[in-house]
Amino acid sequence: MTVDEAKLNDLLGRFVVDVGASFQALGAVVGDRLGLYRALLAVMPAVPADVARKAGADERYVREWLAAQAAGGYVSYDPGTERFFLTEEQAFVLADPDGMQAAAAFLIPLAAGMNIDRLTEAVRTGQGFPWHAHDPGLFEGTERFFRPSYVANLVSSWIPELDGVEDKLRTGARVADVGCGHGSSTLLLAAAYPSSEVVGFDYHAPSVEQARKRAVDAGLADRVSFEVASAADFPGGGYDLVAIFDALHDMPDPLAAARHVHEALAEDGTFLLVEPYANDQLEDNLNPVGRLYYGASTVICVAHSMTEEPRTALGAQAGEARLTDLLHEAGFRHARRATETPFNLVLEARP
Repeated sequence: MTVDEAKLNDLLGRFVVDVGASFQALGAVVGDRLGLYRALLAVMPAVPADVARKAGADERYVREWLAAQAAGGYVSYDPGTERFFLTEEQAFVLADPDGMQAAAAFLIPLAAGMNIDRLTEAVRTGQGFPWHAHDPGLFEGTERFFRPSYVANLVSSWIPELDGVEDKLRTGARVADVGCGHGSSTLLLAAAYPSSEVVGFDYHAPSVEQARKRAVDAGLADRVSFEVASAADFPGGGYDLVAIFDALHDMPDPLAAARHVHEALAEDGTFLLVEPYANDQLEDNLNPVGRLYYGASTVICVAHSMTEEPRTALGAQAGEARLTDLLHEAGFRHARRATETPFNLVLEARP
């Protein structure tokens, strides 16, 4: 075997980046939990002692943390003044409470890693690993990863792209948010459309309990409710809108779920299906977004889908063509791409 030294060095360079990124994940979560990004934003430009004092953390650890964050491009450093600061973009992504809070996304791989032995065995044997068996950090990280996109797009972009749905919501509609998790999307809909009745369903009881607390905190408990139920048997009918956000591909039987949505809709109702963005051909997903979603899908999405028959395992990169075929098989006559973002496909289906 002849090894091309240039290609070898390129591969090793990728390896160094990835190993560094795994430590960046740890540092980002530490920074998020201790408020180090927010502390830097409040006192910048700052030396490590300033940040440590503001955050109530140890200066020596903070000095090392800031150096690592600067090396990773998450914070900035001025060698002339020996002070650290955040650009506007870094602040929006990491420190602004109303920004992306992107550091929380690292909770997802860290939480999955807590069960690496069981996940390894699942990959070896073909057994499943259920969502509810993961460390709770996964549930928090998932909500905080997806919520900024919902805040930025759901009411302002996605709903207006659906035929006639916005008018129904404004005048008063029945809405079901299936697989609602901690209820971010449910609460956004309830807040934006006070005349509508919104209910969130999730099979995971602890997430439903958390969603109920969020509703109380948001002052929306009188207009939104949360119930424990799966996508294939959630109660009620005559819904004007049923939505599933970034969850259908996780389900062991997404076809049964889509069929139940079809049955639960009013005759002129709409199914809003939001899924991770993917092209239809694997080679077109070999990019940073695809890397993120394929990686998470291996240990979270496919793993959960393999827990029960028929173990469909769509995966987080199912793509529009496969999803559209599933919707048609479930009984929907009309299915189309309503819109998209770099991270999501937004599909509209009608009976």
